Amino acid sequence: LFERSVGETTEIVEKEMYTLLDRNEHKLAMRPEGTAPVVRAFVEHFTSHNVNEGRFLYMGPMFRYERPQKGRLRQFHQIGAEIFGSDHPLLDAEMILLIHQLFEDLSLEGVQLHLNSLGSKEDRKKYRQALAAFLDGVKDRLCEDCQRRIQRNPLRALDCKKPGCAEATKGAPLYSDHLSPESREHFAAVQAALSAHDVPFTLNPRLVRGLDYYEKTVFEFTSGELGAQNAVAGGGRYNDLVHELGGPAVPAIGFALGMERLLAILPAQAVAGDEAPRVYLVGLDAESDRLLFEQLQPLRESGATVELDFGGSSLKSKMRRADRWQADWVVIVGEDERKKGIAILRDMRGEGGQEEVPFSELFLRLGSRFPTLHYLPR
Repeated sequence: LFERSVGETTEIVEKEMYTLLDRNEHKLAMRPEGTAPVVRAFVEHFTSHNVNEGRFLYMGPMFRYERPQKGRLRQFHQIGAEIFGSDHPLLDAEMILLIHQLFEDLSLEGVQLHLNSLGSKEDRKKYRQALAAFLDGVKDRLCEDCQRRIQRNPLRALDCKKPGCAEATKGAPLYSDHLSPESREHFAAVQAALSAHDVPFTLNPRLVRGLDYYEKTVFEFTSGELGAQNAVAGGGRYNDLVHELGGPAVPAIGFALGMERLLAILPAQAVAGDEAPRVYLVGLDAESDRLLFEQLQPLRESGATVELDFGGSSLKSKMRRADRWQADWVVIVGEDERKKGIAILRDMRGEGGQEEVPFSELFLRLGSRFPTLHYLPR
């Protein structure tokens, strides 16, 4: 799976992938990345049932044999997203915007977005020929791996982290000079969409990513705090991968974000963060349950952790469950409270006690105790 998708001559497959034989002599690999497994699952469980579109999120451990350094471990964790079914450039921009917004919400500073286009499959073939011819001329200055890959996979020379190779390839042909009009138009639309949302980016003609399945838009978010291996998140388009793994021709785009790398550059205040208040909602009859259910999502959107008790037992039992759940506050509503237009707000962690609060002021009263709540009336 990984040799076919990631590429046999990539650093990941040649040097970093953990492989082993099981008792039946079957060759196994510990997954080095998440896109190929998601694509295979999509082929087996969706396209086989004539479903050729979808949006997926994944997270979990990955494994690569590489030199441990800041934010980069041999077992690490990634969050990734994949979107199948469209080649629209606005989808490329949407994927990038998703990461940009996450970093904005986390108050990350010094993160830079790098963009490039690898064009179509035909563009890639033409560029590989031009690049291979150039690399032949500087072959003596390249490392052994890059020399060996000139004919099989010359793009890997642009991704090589060895200083000598980086210096030797400074004058390499530009990908942008080998794009078809259609690929240029696609990439221009991506840039325009990002600019319209005030997302700063740098065009990086050397950005090819370390995986062979990419084409058209590729991107990386980098941070100077991580040293030479500075990518925090990255991704791009892979319109042929679904077909290569046995499915129909379904275009797709995705990204992966390194959890350890993100944690390494998070501001201290973002890591510490105030714990969300825990609010337990108790209705004493069906109508009260319905009334409290209407407040469930607004409370969660305000930043609280909320649970609504659906047990049909006594108030005493409900309060025991609230205590086991470690609630900070319990909101109690029954028939009498509904008639009065109030809720009982019981303190479970502070001074204890309870008070009657007009239902319309419930958010204001909770907000006065938890400044982290940010309720906005609908």
